[in-house]
Amino acid sequence: MNKPLAERLRPNSLKDYISQEHLIGENGSLTNQIAQGIIPSLILWGPPGTGKTTLANIIANTADRPFYTLSAINSGVKDIREVIDSAKKSSGLFTTKNPILFIDEIHRFSKSQQDSLLGAVEKGIITLIGATTENPSFEVIPALLSRCQVYTLNHFTKDDLIKLLHNAMETDKHLATKNICIKEYEALLRISSGDARKLLNTFELIVNNTTTDTIEITNDLVLSTVQKNTIQYDKAGEQHYDIISAFIKSIRGSDPNAAIYWLARMLEGGEDVKFIARRLLILASEDIGNANPTALIMATNTFQAVSIVGVPESRIILSQCVIYLATSAKSNASYLAINEAQQLVKQTGNLSVPLHLRNAPTKLMKELGYGQEYKYSHNFNNNFTEQEYLPEELTGTKFYEPGANSREQTQRDFLKNRWKNKYNY
Repeated sequence: MNKPLAERLRPNSLKDYISQEHLIGENGSLTNQIAQGIIPSLILWGPPGTGKTTLANIIANTADRPFYTLSAINSGVKDIREVIDSAKKSSGLFTTKNPILFIDEIHRFSKSQQDSLLGAVEKGIITLIGATTENPSFEVIPALLSRCQVYTLNHFTKDDLIKLLHNAMETDKHLATKNICIKEYEALLRISSGDARKLLNTFELIVNNTTTDTIEITNDLVLSTVQKNTIQYDKAGEQHYDIISAFIKSIRGSDPNAAIYWLARMLEGGEDVKFIARRLLILASEDIGNANPTALIMATNTFQAVSIVGVPESRIILSQCVIYLATSAKSNASYLAINEAQQLVKQTGNLSVPLHLRNAPTKLMKELGYGQEYKYSHNFNNNFTEQEYLPEELTGTKFYEPGANSREQTQRDFLKNRWKNKYNY
């Protein structure tokens, strides 16, 4: 019970491995190689919790090879050389049983550390399996990358994650003693974001924090349990926050008189002028935005000015900015747009970037189809041509709704002319 649930359930064979069918399914690109024990040096590239470490262990077990593991976080060149020396002694050169060296988070290795692997990989002293959450085209040196096959792991699907949960309840000795009923999955799946390790450890946290005989997993229970176990930061000074709240709401409500009063209250109370200026920066974008883009410039200049001038003269600069913002046209369209977009991201997880929009500066990425069929806007009339910029699952989704002011009405007309009926402007 000292081990986390995700560690207790780590599979030891391919038959127990869930997900990544494109790699280890019936026709997976790694399936035959693993079965035959013909393992090339490879890089496993994928998000956290997608089974990279587990797959490396399974490969070593199936191939019946000596298995060494290093973490790039706390290992150096000396550790690499020690493993290579040990590998030479245990298996000799050019044998079919050469050891496997697994390096977790290989992207954290410096160039010199990666260089120290080259000779052993090239001569077959070791078979390297590197795991990385970062694009290997950028994080692995070309000489080492050219000697490795790159395999991409994907986020677990909804069905994969649900299967993991039921597998945990059936096979884990601790969970099997409890009467657990999952009535709602949404919160668990959303919190996990396709990360199997995070899902299982969150699930265990909820089970261990529930004292009833029957544990009914609901969205409310998941969210309340996670929140209770998150460190909360309590800041003192209730009146301080009440006054800044009244100040911001007065500017938002276009009342310069009230705004100046609350500004005076803060200044007389010894409030940090930079704190006030920072709040004006936020307000200029959140409450005014594209209704008057100059508001953000004004607020930025105010922050820079009070940082130079200091007190007491900063009060004049702040007063000028406060009156300008209070009497400006208002729009929260940008604020609403990013809120809605972030909420959708939380609901849908990390959707794939369409291939034609991906950057392709390296040969590997071009071979994977990155950047193909992208239309360069400047090659078309009016520097525009219609193409999809959102993930396929979100095509046509509108986040930005221009406000009812002259500047944003011009933006609405522009977008409607470009996109016709796609976004219903």
